Amino acid sequence: MLGMVWNSFILLILIFGLLFLIRVLLFKTGLIYVTKKWWRVIEDCFHVYQFFKVPEFNENMQENQLYRKVYIYLNSLTSIEDSDFTNLFTGKKSNEIVLGLDPNQTIEDDFLGARVSWINQEKNDTNTCKTFVLKVRKADKRRILRPYLQHIHTVSDELDQKKKDLRLYINIQNHHRSQEGRWRSIPFTHPSTFETIAMESDLKNKVKSDLESFLKAKQFYHRLGRVWKRSFLLYGPSGTGKSSFVAAMANFLGYDVYDIDLSRVSEDSDLNMLLLQTTSKSVILIEDLDRFLADKSTAVSLSGVLNFMDGILNSCCLEERVMVFTMNSKELIDPALLRPGRIDVHIHFPLCDFSAFKTLANSYLGLKDHKLFPQVEEVFQSGASLSPAEIGELMIANRNSPSRALKSVITALQTDGDGRGSSSIGRRLYNTWSRKSSDETGDSGSMFRENTVKEIKKLYGLLKIKSSRKTQPFDLSTEQKEG
Repeated sequence: MLGMVWNSFILLILIFGLLFLIRVLLFKTGLIYVTKKWWRVIEDCFHVYQFFKVPEFNENMQENQLYRKVYIYLNSLTSIEDSDFTNLFTGKKSNEIVLGLDPNQTIEDDFLGARVSWINQEKNDTNTCKTFVLKVRKADKRRILRPYLQHIHTVSDELDQKKKDLRLYINIQNHHRSQEGRWRSIPFTHPSTFETIAMESDLKNKVKSDLESFLKAKQFYHRLGRVWKRSFLLYGPSGTGKSSFVAAMANFLGYDVYDIDLSRVSEDSDLNMLLLQTTSKSVILIEDLDRFLADKSTAVSLSGVLNFMDGILNSCCLEERVMVFTMNSKELIDPALLRPGRIDVHIHFPLCDFSAFKTLANSYLGLKDHKLFPQVEEVFQSGASLSPAEIGELMIANRNSPSRALKSVITALQTDGDGRGSSSIGRRLYNTWSRKSSDETGDSGSMFRENTVKEIKKLYGLLKIKSSRKTQPFDLSTEQKEG
């Protein structure tokens, strides 16, 4: 009996020892990797391959644009991480590390079910310039070669677009009736992204999906005989995040922004001339359109705006553009302005609810939860609401004390919760800052308080002025509520 137990114990040790040895062989010596590599060598013996060279320069020593596109594309592949060796470089940001091709490195790629490989050949006795060599099975060549090269063009262009520095263009007054130089630009550095804006996640994802589909839809639009453009209407009270949303769209697409100020447009033809001077891969923005259309003294007419949206000039020069119009309300707008084709997507920006408040609290205060959250939710459920901008200002003013920030939001909702309490909130911000100043500086804080109240009055005076100015197409926000 004892001998059987002992034999079983010895057998168990041998089994565990064998398993341990297999694990060492597989994970320590890379046996799986070596096996796969040799299997591919054997498999290659049964296929006929064709090779295509992409040199850095053509026979006239001019730069080969395809070489640059292939370089950008290959550096973006995840398979570069699986290569035997590769290079590490510092990116544009100090903490960013990027992978880069090494001379004579081989990278594999898959396209439409076919496996291809690229070899990065450096200069040598036989090569007068750097060359990428594409290796593809002859059996797959006719099926994938042209679509694959087109895929490389598309992906590299998209990556190029994302890496470029964006710019914000602003139209200037045309005093001399000149058709040139109507735009002035500055770097577009707005930090807003779809991750930072306060919006329901489902609606946000639908917008991102819509924009991603647009980026890939050039051939689809052309097959339909339509201009490759997309138009959005963002409507809702002032301070609800419409401008930040436009910035998030531009950052997501990697598009420049052309912000058209209609007050600087002298006539309808001038509006068309501005359109002619925009570039592809851009967001064309007109804010507060309802206010301008209601203002009878404005030089731009309704017919001029309609022609701007979908006239013959639009079809000639609006390829690969996104048009965005913002309004406080679309109730009094001529339906002709809102029909499909002129406005493709409607998105409503409401006053802040509890879900948006939690997003703001996380962004501004770093709070995912707090003991005062139930009280805030209760106030929202009672029907009170403010704009995200107003709540955000309260959080900024009290960012060093999350509890005080939440209490100030609760008080503002209870007293000014109809969304029109900017002046009251301004006084509350002033009182908060003046108390902090008094605590820190004693009587010497009186001068600080006097200067601060002037700045607060000026700030919220501007907010108040802006608030006072201010067949259905696909309405993403409506769909979100119904869904």
